[in-house]
Amino acid sequence: MTNLTALRERFGAKAQENVILAPYTSARIGGPADLLVTLSSADELAEAVTICWREAIPFSLLGGGSNILVSDKGLRGVALLNRAKAVEFRAGPEPVLWAESGVIFSNLAHRAAVKGFSGLEWAATVPGTLGGAVYGNAGAFGGDMARDLLRADVQLETERAWWPVDALGYDYRSSVFKRDEVRAVVLAAEFKLKNARPEEIKTTIDQFVARRKATQPPGASMGSMFKNPPGDFAGRLIEAAGLKGARVGNAQISPLHGNFFVNEGATSANDVRALIEMARDTVMQKFGVQLELEVELLGEW
Repeated sequence: MTNLTALRERFGAKAQENVILAPYTSARIGGPADLLVTLSSADELAEAVTICWREAIPFSLLGGGSNILVSDKGLRGVALLNRAKAVEFRAGPEPVLWAESGVIFSNLAHRAAVKGFSGLEWAATVPGTLGGAVYGNAGAFGGDMARDLLRADVQLETERAWWPVDALGYDYRSSVFKRDEVRAVVLAAEFKLKNARPEEIKTTIDQFVARRKATQPPGASMGSMFKNPPGDFAGRLIEAAGLKGARVGNAQISPLHGNFFVNEGATSANDVRALIEMARDTVMQKFGVQLELEVELLGEW
C-alpha cells in the first residue's frame, strides 16, 4: 500500500511490516497487520492518526489488546500500538491524576493507591489501557469512567482538544467514540480523585482483586464477551443455557464464568467467532434475549 510511505518515513524502525498481532492481544489471537507502528508518547500518537486521516489509511488502535478479537486474516492498513505511558500525580486538597492513554489502567490504579489518591480502586482489576477504558466507559465494582473522569485529551481530524467528561456521551459501556459519532482518538486523561491513607486504599483494592479472582478465569481471554442485557447478566444467561465449558476447537466458554471465552492454546479467531454465534443463538432460542457484543471484531472476516 503506497500510502503507507508517510508513516514509514516519519516513524522509521518503529514501523514494521506484516507483523502478527496475536502477541499484542490479551486473547493471543490474530493474524498480521500490513504495518504495525509503535508509538511511545501522546504526541506521537496524535501525529500518527493525523497522518492516517490525511492519507486515507485505515487504522486500528491497539493498547492492552483486551476487548478485541482480531481475525485470522489480520488487518489491512495499519495497527497503531499505543505505548504512551507518561503519568503525573498532582497533589493538593483535590488531587488530580493525569496520564497518557497507553498506560495499563490497573497499574495506574495501584500507583494512585501508593500515592494516597483514592477513587480508582475499582479499576485495579480492569484489563487494558487507560485509552480503552475512556473509549468504552469501563467500570467495575460500582465505579466507572463516567463518575471519576475529569476530562480527556482527544485528537480530532482538524484539532487537538480537551473534552470534559460530559462531552463524551457516556452510557453503559458506551461513548461517542464507541458509537462512531465522532472521529477522534484518546491521547490522555485527567481524573478528579480524593486524598486517603494508602493502607485503606490498598485494603479495598485487595478485596476487589480477591473477588475478581474468585469469579473470573485466568488465562488468555478478551474480557467480558457480551454486554449485560437490561436487568440481567450475560454470564447467567449463558450458564442457564447450559453452555459453560462448551468448546469449538481450542476456544472454550469458561467453566468458571459464562461470559468469558478462553483461548486454551492454538485457537483461531474463527473458533471464537463460532462460539460467539453458538452462545447468541442458544440464548435467543431459550430466553428470547439478543446478546450484544462488548468485544469488538477487528480485521477481515
